[in-house]
Amino acid sequence: MVKSRISARRRPLLLGVSAALLAPALLAACGAHGAPLAAGDAAQPSATPSASTSTTPSGSGSSSIAARPTPSGVSSSPFASPSQTPGGAGSTAATTAPSAPATGATAPSAPGSGASRPAGGQHTPAPATHVLAHTASGGRTVALTFDDGPGPATGQVLDLLAKYDAKATFCEIGDNAKANPAAVKRIVAEGHRLCDHTVDHPQPMHTQSHQQQVAEIADAKTQIENAAGGDAQITWWRAPGGDFTAENEKIGADQGMKSLGWSVDPRDWSRPGVQSIVNTVEQHLRPGSVVLMHDGGGDRSQTVAALKQLLPWMVAQGYTFDFPQS
Repeated sequence: MVKSRISARRRPLLLGVSAALLAPALLAACGAHGAPLAAGDAAQPSATPSASTSTTPSGSGSSSIAARPTPSGVSSSPFASPSQTPGGAGSTAATTAPSAPATGATAPSAPGSGASRPAGGQHTPAPATHVLAHTASGGRTVALTFDDGPGPATGQVLDLLAKYDAKATFCEIGDNAKANPAAVKRIVAEGHRLCDHTVDHPQPMHTQSHQQQVAEIADAKTQIENAAGGDAQITWWRAPGGDFTAENEKIGADQGMKSLGWSVDPRDWSRPGVQSIVNTVEQHLRPGSVVLMHDGGGDRSQTVAALKQLLPWMVAQGYTFDFPQS
Protein backbone atom coordinates (compact mmCIF):
# COMPACT_ATOMS: atom_id res chain seq x y z
CA MET A 1 0.00 0.00 0.00
CA VAL A 2 1.25 3.39 -0.90
CA LYS A 3 1.02 5.91 1.93
CA SER A 4 0.10 9.46 0.99
CA ARG A 5 2.53 11.97 2.23
CA ILE A 6 2.12 15.65 3.07
CA SER A 7 4.97 17.83 2.25
CA ALA A 8 6.73 19.50 5.14
CA ARG A 9 5.85 22.88 3.65
CA ARG A 10 2.06 22.27 3.83
CA ARG A 11 1.95 20.50 7.21
CA PRO A 12 1.92 23.66 9.46
CA LEU A 13 -0.91 25.18 7.42
CA LEU A 14 -3.16 22.13 7.82
CA LEU A 15 -2.43 21.85 11.54
CA GLY A 16 -3.43 25.49 12.03
CA VAL A 17 -6.74 25.00 10.20
CA SER A 18 -7.53 21.91 12.27
CA ALA A 19 -6.90 23.72 15.55
CA ALA A 20 -9.16 26.59 14.53
CA LEU A 21 -12.01 24.19 13.71
CA LEU A 22 -11.64 22.08 16.88
CA ALA A 23 -11.36 24.92 19.45
CA PRO A 24 -15.07 25.98 19.50
CA ALA A 25 -16.17 22.37 19.84
CA LEU A 26 -13.84 21.79 22.77
CA LEU A 27 -14.99 24.98 24.50
CA ALA A 28 -18.65 24.06 24.06
CA ALA A 29 -18.08 20.60 25.45
CA CYS A 30 -15.97 21.59 28.47
CA GLY A 31 -17.14 25.12 29.24
CA ALA A 32 -14.77 28.03 29.08
CA HIS A 33 -13.51 29.34 32.41
CA GLY A 34 -15.34 32.51 33.39
CA ALA A 35 -18.08 32.11 30.75
CA PRO A 36 -21.49 33.63 31.71
CA LEU A 37 -24.28 31.42 33.03
CA ALA A 38 -27.03 30.26 30.74
CA ALA A 39 -29.94 32.69 30.40
CA GLY A 40 -32.23 30.56 32.57
CA ASP A 41 -29.75 30.50 35.48
CA ALA A 42 -28.88 34.17 35.21
CA ALA A 43 -32.57 35.17 35.21
CA GLN A 44 -33.50 33.21 38.33
CA PRO A 45 -33.56 35.53 41.39
CA SER A 46 -32.45 34.40 44.83
CA ALA A 47 -35.34 33.47 47.03
CA THR A 48 -36.26 36.01 49.67
CA PRO A 49 -38.29 35.28 52.80
CA SER A 50 -41.84 36.57 52.83
CA ALA A 51 -42.45 39.67 54.95
CA SER A 52 -44.21 39.43 58.26
CA THR A 53 -47.47 41.24 58.73
CA SER A 54 -45.89 43.29 61.47
CA THR A 55 -42.57 44.73 62.45
CA THR A 56 -43.41 45.63 66.02
CA PRO A 57 -44.22 43.54 69.07
CA SER A 58 -47.68 43.52 70.54
CA GLY A 59 -48.56 46.25 72.97
CA SER A 60 -50.33 46.28 76.28
CA GLY A 61 -53.62 47.55 74.89
CA SER A 62 -53.18 51.02 76.33
CA SER A 63 -54.13 53.97 74.18
CA SER A 64 -50.63 55.31 74.71
CA ILE A 65 -48.94 52.38 72.94
CA ALA A 66 -46.69 53.30 70.04
CA ALA A 67 -48.28 53.09 66.61
CA ARG A 68 -48.59 49.64 65.15
CA PRO A 69 -47.97 49.07 61.44
CA THR A 70 -50.38 47.47 59.01
CA PRO A 71 -49.24 45.29 56.14
CA SER A 72 -50.65 47.19 53.23
CA GLY A 73 -48.76 49.83 51.29
CA VAL A 74 -49.61 53.50 51.12
CA SER A 75 -51.90 53.07 48.15
CA SER A 76 -53.00 49.46 48.26
CA SER A 77 -54.89 47.01 50.41
CA PRO A 78 -54.53 43.25 50.77
CA PHE A 79 -58.33 43.02 50.77
CA ALA A 80 -59.35 45.38 47.94
CA SER A 81 -60.74 43.91 44.74
CA PRO A 82 -59.20 45.10 41.43
CA SER A 83 -62.12 47.47 40.84
CA GLN A 84 -61.41 49.16 44.17
CA THR A 85 -57.79 49.89 43.40
CA PRO A 86 -56.63 53.18 41.85
CA GLY A 87 -57.97 53.54 38.35
CA GLY A 88 -60.94 51.26 39.04
CA ALA A 89 -64.42 52.21 38.06
CA GLY A 90 -66.03 51.52 41.41
CA SER A 91 -66.32 48.19 43.12
CA THR A 92 -69.13 45.74 42.81
CA ALA A 93 -67.38 42.86 44.55
CA ALA A 94 -67.68 42.77 48.30
CA THR A 95 -64.61 40.81 49.25
CA THR A 96 -61.37 39.33 48.10
CA ALA A 97 -58.99 37.08 49.92
CA PRO A 98 -55.54 38.25 50.98
CA SER A 99 -52.53 36.95 49.08
CA ALA A 100 -51.99 33.21 49.32
CA PRO A 101 -49.13 31.98 51.48
CA ALA A 102 -45.85 30.91 49.94
CA THR A 103 -45.91 27.55 48.20
CA GLY A 104 -44.51 24.60 50.06
CA ALA A 105 -45.70 25.94 53.43
CA THR A 106 -47.03 23.56 56.03
CA ALA A 107 -50.80 23.61 56.26
CA PRO A 108 -52.20 24.70 59.64
CA SER A 109 -54.28 22.54 61.91
CA ALA A 110 -57.96 22.63 61.10
CA PRO A 111 -59.71 25.58 62.77
CA GLY A 112 -61.40 24.61 65.95
CA SER A 113 -59.10 21.64 66.55
CA GLY A 114 -57.61 23.22 69.66
CA ALA A 115 -54.08 22.21 68.62
CA SER A 116 -51.64 24.72 70.02
CA ARG A 117 -48.48 26.07 68.44
CA PRO A 118 -45.63 27.77 70.26
CA ALA A 119 -45.67 31.53 69.73
CA GLY A 120 -43.07 32.57 67.20
CA GLY A 121 -42.85 29.07 65.69
CA GLN A 122 -42.68 28.45 61.96
CA HIS A 123 -46.24 28.50 60.68
CA THR A 124 -47.75 29.67 57.43
CA PRO A 125 -51.54 29.67 57.78
CA ALA A 126 -54.19 29.19 55.16
CA PRO A 127 -55.54 32.60 54.10
CA ALA A 128 -58.98 33.84 55.05
CA THR A 129 -61.48 33.86 52.20
CA HIS A 130 -64.23 36.24 53.30
CA VAL A 131 -62.63 39.47 54.46
CA LEU A 132 -65.04 42.37 53.89
CA ALA A 133 -63.70 45.53 52.26
CA HIS A 134 -66.78 47.28 50.85
CA THR A 135 -69.66 49.38 52.13
CA ALA A 136 -73.04 47.86 52.84
CA SER A 137 -74.96 50.02 50.37
CA GLY A 138 -72.45 50.38 47.55
CA GLY A 139 -72.75 53.32 45.21
CA ARG A 140 -71.12 56.60 46.15
CA THR A 141 -70.68 55.70 49.80
CA VAL A 142 -67.67 55.45 52.10
CA ALA A 143 -67.20 53.57 55.36
CA LEU A 144 -64.84 55.25 57.82
CA THR A 145 -63.21 52.91 60.33
CA PHE A 146 -61.00 53.81 63.30
CA ASP A 147 -58.66 51.37 65.04
CA ASP A 148 -56.92 50.91 68.38
CA GLY A 149 -59.14 53.09 70.54
CA PRO A 150 -60.77 54.37 72.48
CA GLY A 151 -57.92 56.77 73.03
CA PRO A 152 -57.30 60.46 73.76
CA ALA A 153 -58.29 61.41 70.20
CA THR A 154 -61.61 59.54 70.17
CA GLY A 155 -63.61 62.50 71.48
CA GLN A 156 -62.18 64.84 68.83
CA VAL A 157 -62.98 62.31 66.10
CA LEU A 158 -66.54 62.00 67.37
CA ASP A 159 -66.94 65.79 67.44
CA LEU A 160 -65.87 66.04 63.78
CA LEU A 161 -68.11 63.16 62.69
CA ALA A 162 -71.09 64.82 64.38
CA LYS A 163 -70.35 68.10 62.59
CA TYR A 164 -70.73 66.40 59.19
CA ASP A 165 -73.43 63.91 60.23
CA ALA A 166 -70.98 61.12 59.39
CA LYS A 167 -71.21 57.63 60.83
CA ALA A 168 -68.17 55.41 61.44
CA THR A 169 -67.10 52.04 62.78
CA PHE A 170 -64.71 51.90 65.74
CA CYS A 171 -62.51 48.79 65.96
CA GLU A 172 -61.59 48.77 69.61
CA ILE A 173 -58.92 47.17 71.74
CA GLY A 174 -60.69 45.26 74.50
CA ASP A 175 -58.39 46.54 77.25
CA ASN A 176 -58.91 50.14 76.08
CA ALA A 177 -62.68 49.72 76.01
CA LYS A 178 -62.59 48.33 79.53
CA ALA A 179 -60.49 51.29 80.70
CA ASN A 180 -62.69 53.92 79.03
CA PRO A 181 -66.33 52.78 78.99
CA ALA A 182 -67.64 56.36 78.76
CA ALA A 183 -66.09 56.75 75.29
CA VAL A 184 -67.57 53.42 74.17
CA LYS A 185 -71.01 54.45 75.40
CA ARG A 186 -70.73 57.77 73.55
CA ILE A 187 -69.79 55.99 70.31
CA VAL A 188 -72.94 53.85 70.53
CA ALA A 189 -75.17 56.72 71.66
CA GLU A 190 -74.17 58.80 68.63
CA GLY A 191 -75.13 56.07 66.17
CA HIS A 192 -71.73 54.60 65.34
CA ARG A 193 -70.87 50.89 65.27
CA LEU A 194 -68.39 48.79 67.22
CA CYS A 195 -65.84 46.28 66.00
CA ASP A 196 -63.67 43.83 67.95
CA HIS A 197 -59.93 44.49 67.50
CA THR A 198 -58.69 41.87 70.05
CA VAL A 199 -57.79 42.26 73.70
CA ASP A 200 -54.30 43.73 73.31
CA HIS A 201 -53.37 43.75 69.60
CA PRO A 202 -50.94 40.78 69.32
CA GLN A 203 -48.75 40.76 66.21
CA PRO A 204 -48.38 38.63 64.23
CA MET A 205 -51.58 37.02 65.35
CA HIS A 206 -51.26 33.81 63.37
CA THR A 207 -48.26 32.74 65.49
CA GLN A 208 -50.47 32.52 68.56
CA SER A 209 -51.93 29.17 69.57
CA HIS A 210 -55.54 28.43 68.69
CA GLN A 211 -56.58 28.94 72.32
CA GLN A 212 -54.76 32.27 72.49
CA GLN A 213 -56.50 33.51 69.35
CA VAL A 214 -59.88 32.43 70.70
CA ALA A 215 -59.18 34.34 73.92
CA GLU A 216 -58.02 37.48 72.05
CA ILE A 217 -61.19 37.62 69.95
CA ALA A 218 -63.84 36.32 72.36
CA ASP A 219 -62.59 38.16 75.46
CA ALA A 220 -62.32 41.46 73.58
CA LYS A 221 -65.91 41.08 72.40
CA THR A 222 -67.03 40.61 76.00
CA GLN A 223 -64.97 43.60 77.20
CA ILE A 224 -66.39 45.89 74.50
CA GLU A 225 -69.97 44.72 75.12
CA ASN A 226 -69.59 45.30 78.86
CA ALA A 227 -68.15 48.77 78.29
CA ALA A 228 -70.93 49.71 75.88
CA GLY A 229 -73.71 48.41 78.13
CA GLY A 230 -77.22 47.71 76.93
CA ASP A 231 -77.65 45.62 73.82
CA ALA A 232 -74.68 46.86 71.79
CA GLN A 233 -74.10 44.78 68.67
CA ILE A 234 -70.59 43.90 67.55
CA THR A 235 -70.90 42.83 63.94
CA TRP A 236 -67.25 42.64 62.90
CA TRP A 237 -63.79 41.85 64.18
CA ARG A 238 -60.51 43.06 62.65
CA ALA A 239 -57.22 41.20 62.97
CA PRO A 240 -54.22 43.24 64.17
CA GLY A 241 -52.20 44.25 61.14
CA GLY A 242 -54.78 42.63 58.88
CA ASP A 243 -53.38 39.19 59.81
CA PHE A 244 -56.51 37.28 58.81
CA THR A 245 -56.29 33.51 58.37
CA ALA A 246 -58.82 30.76 57.75
CA GLU A 247 -58.35 29.78 61.39
CA ASN A 248 -59.03 33.14 63.04
CA GLU A 249 -61.72 33.95 60.49
CA LYS A 250 -63.61 30.90 61.75
CA ILE A 251 -63.00 31.90 65.37
CA GLY A 252 -64.58 35.28 64.66
CA ALA A 253 -67.49 33.63 62.85
CA ASP A 254 -68.05 31.33 65.83
CA GLN A 255 -68.45 34.50 67.92
CA GLY A 256 -71.04 35.85 65.45
CA MET A 257 -68.69 38.34 63.77
CA LYS A 258 -67.42 38.86 60.23
CA SER A 259 -63.85 39.73 59.28
CA LEU A 260 -63.45 43.40 58.42
CA GLY A 261 -60.62 44.56 56.19
CA TRP A 262 -60.21 47.85 54.32
CA SER A 263 -59.59 49.21 50.83
CA VAL A 264 -57.90 52.57 51.54
CA ASP A 265 -55.00 52.86 54.00
CA PRO A 266 -53.27 56.26 54.41
CA ARG A 267 -50.99 54.72 57.08
CA ASP A 268 -51.88 57.47 59.50
CA TRP A 269 -50.50 55.30 62.33
CA SER A 270 -46.99 56.17 61.06
CA ARG A 271 -47.69 59.93 61.28
CA PRO A 272 -46.55 60.65 57.70
CA GLY A 273 -47.84 64.23 57.84
CA VAL A 274 -51.34 65.66 57.59
CA GLN A 275 -51.11 66.37 53.86
CA SER A 276 -49.84 62.86 53.13
CA ILE A 277 -52.87 61.36 54.88
CA VAL A 278 -55.23 63.70 53.02
CA ASN A 279 -53.60 63.11 49.63
CA THR A 280 -53.62 59.32 49.95
CA VAL A 281 -57.31 59.16 50.84
CA GLU A 282 -58.30 61.62 48.11
CA GLN A 283 -56.28 59.78 45.47
CA HIS A 284 -57.49 56.28 46.33
CA LEU A 285 -61.05 56.73 47.52
CA ARG A 286 -63.57 54.94 45.30
CA PRO A 287 -67.32 54.38 45.64
CA GLY A 288 -67.82 51.71 48.28
CA SER A 289 -64.39 52.13 49.90
CA VAL A 290 -63.63 51.19 53.50
CA VAL A 291 -61.05 53.66 54.89
CA LEU A 292 -58.67 52.61 57.66
CA MET A 293 -57.63 55.28 60.17
CA HIS A 294 -56.77 55.37 63.87
CA ASP A 295 -58.17 57.07 66.98
CA GLY A 296 -55.90 55.18 69.37
CA GLY A 297 -52.49 53.53 69.62
CA GLY A 298 -50.45 56.73 69.81
CA ASP A 299 -50.47 60.42 68.94
CA ARG A 300 -53.40 60.89 66.55
CA SER A 301 -53.24 64.67 66.12
CA GLN A 302 -52.37 64.26 62.43
CA THR A 303 -55.39 62.02 61.90
CA VAL A 304 -57.69 64.58 63.53
CA ALA A 305 -56.21 67.41 61.43
CA ALA A 306 -56.58 65.32 58.26
CA LEU A 307 -60.22 64.55 59.07
CA LYS A 308 -60.91 68.28 59.26
CA GLN A 309 -60.02 68.42 55.55
CA LEU A 310 -61.29 65.03 54.41
CA LEU A 311 -64.83 65.15 55.79
CA PRO A 312 -65.89 68.33 53.94
CA TRP A 313 -64.06 67.12 50.83
CA MET A 314 -65.98 63.82 50.85
CA VAL A 315 -69.27 65.66 51.23
CA ALA A 316 -68.33 68.00 48.36
CA GLN A 317 -67.51 64.95 46.20
CA GLY A 318 -71.01 63.61 46.75
CA TYR A 319 -70.13 60.80 49.13
CA THR A 320 -72.47 59.70 51.88
CA PHE A 321 -71.35 57.79 54.96
CA ASP A 322 -72.15 54.14 55.39
CA PHE A 323 -71.14 51.14 57.46
CA PRO A 324 -69.17 48.18 56.11
CA GLN A 325 -70.93 45.26 54.54
CA SER A 326 -72.28 42.79 57.04
